[in-house]
Amino acid sequence: MSITVQSISKSFGTAPALHDVTFEVPAGSLMALLGPSGGGKSTILRIIAGLEEPDSGTIAIDGEEVTHLPARTRGIGFCFQHYAPFRHMTVWENVAFGLKVRHRPKAEIAERVSELLELVRLDGFSRRYPAQLSGGQRQRMALARALAVQPRVLLLDEPFGALDAQVRKELRTWLRELHERVQVTTVLVTHDQEEAMEVADRIAVVRDGRLEQVGTPAECYDHPASEFVLTFLGPATRLDGSWVRPHDLVVTREALPGSHRGRIERIVRLGFEVRLEVLLEDGTDTWVQLARRSYDALGAEVGDEVHVHVGVGRRTWPVGEETDPQGQSLVGVPPAP
Repeated sequence: MSITVQSISKSFGTAPALHDVTFEVPAGSLMALLGPSGGGKSTILRIIAGLEEPDSGTIAIDGEEVTHLPARTRGIGFCFQHYAPFRHMTVWENVAFGLKVRHRPKAEIAERVSELLELVRLDGFSRRYPAQLSGGQRQRMALARALAVQPRVLLLDEPFGALDAQVRKELRTWLRELHERVQVTTVLVTHDQEEAMEVADRIAVVRDGRLEQVGTPAECYDHPASEFVLTFLGPATRLDGSWVRPHDLVVTREALPGSHRGRIERIVRLGFEVRLEVLLEDGTDTWVQLARRSYDALGAEVGDEVHVHVGVGRRTWPVGEETDPQGQSLVGVPPAP
């Protein structure tokens, strides 16, 4: 089931929330709505779900317009960050609830719940209550509950936001595997760039109620449509009036053609990688991201003089510029040879 969001705008009182947002989620794909808090991501999700109505624009699911249909008739599975399980019910009863209120046959309910609990790796926890589960287990139960009624589309609003970093990483991998098995069209709201890049087939970057870019993770990272997308979606630093990815910078002890002399101000060791913060001789700051092996080979310490340049064939992006005098996009222009 595809989802088509066409020219959606929404205000709350005098405060505009969305401005002419248009995108499509292909059938069976997983799209991430990515952006800073307060940018309008959850409002888009609630409009798709039928929990809010847009001021203008339309929503279609599998080609059928649903803009003004009640939420209960859209066939939506919705999972919030705060999933609010029924605390007095067991895991089994929580997952079965949606099927029971739809008066499905007992045999069908038993088969469906057993299948889902195995799918979300909770088949050994069916008699436990939510309070007896970890945060990650409760979130998997919530997803099973959303999938139980076989929704046309699945909407996830910051589902892992309340969990610690390690559990979030584990659940990202699990969600990707789950999606590949169930193939239900899914929209995930997140402000976590790594989560969006790892899980989603496509990313829609949203800021201040406007859509900045839609594309695959690689397209958005390597060919950002704006300076905001460039700096939000991944690490970026400045060198010689341009943005550059810090892992695309090369640092040497000797001067090379086109390199910039500087002094190491700080070294941050992050396990398998090392971050060098460098004060250049023109007074500007930059930083370089190195693999641990490359840093060890460099043999530099705080206070040492080094030389920094952009790696061969690596991209740079002009700072503060979106188009050249001929109107052509400058974002993603490779460095001059």
